[in-house]
Amino acid sequence: MADRIKQFPLKFKPKVDFSRADFMANRCNEKALRAVELWPEWPFFALVVYGPQGSGKSHLAHVFAEHAASCTERPFPVLIINAQEINNKNVARIHRENPCLVVENLTPRANNEALFHLFNLYQNEGGYILFTAEDAPARMRFKLPDLQSRLNMVPTIAIEEPDDEMLTMLVVKMFNDRQIMISPEVLNYIIRNMQRSFSYARRLVEEVDMISLARKRAVTVPLVKEAMQTLDTHVQQELF
Repeated sequence: MADRIKQFPLKFKPKVDFSRADFMANRCNEKALRAVELWPEWPFFALVVYGPQGSGKSHLAHVFAEHAASCTERPFPVLIINAQEINNKNVARIHRENPCLVVENLTPRANNEALFHLFNLYQNEGGYILFTAEDAPARMRFKLPDLQSRLNMVPTIAIEEPDDEMLTMLVVKMFNDRQIMISPEVLNYIIRNMQRSFSYARRLVEEVDMISLARKRAVTVPLVKEAMQTLDTHVQQELF
């Protein structure tokens, strides 16, 4: 009976370091990093940093929070809140309690009226907002025209898709976060054969880790190849 029991690997969340020291600066994100660290000398009270999923926007949000706290005589915590958590009941309190604010995952699906009031409070009564999003507001379709026009005024900085240098640093870091050491041979194979995106890198490392745990095997080129084939199969299934 025991022989027939299938063992499944337990999923443990890798420890993520959101400090400035652990932020991987590269050509694809250096403009965004410089803009965030320009605070409080921003030309406008708000800034939008946008980029693909997994591109480090949340890490950059924490870098901003760390930077803002270090630039003030009396350090204060910077609230980081998801756009869809903002509503008409909490918007006034958010402004009252947070001179600096990060609104993550800006999307038209969020409460447009609440975001409109939040924008006006910070613009008219003082304060700063860093927005993160997957796209620039000008390319989104907010239901409230007044909100759309205001967000269109906010300076935007894009995080581009990664180059090989960034992918190499990213893959190594994500494996290290999972306490997995990979050989130069494995790393070279991954960089030569993977899709060039942040999201694919994350999914690939997760898949490699799962297979390695399930098989109780070290990470090798054949194992990585299997993980890539699994991801390709999932993509094909999603298309049909």
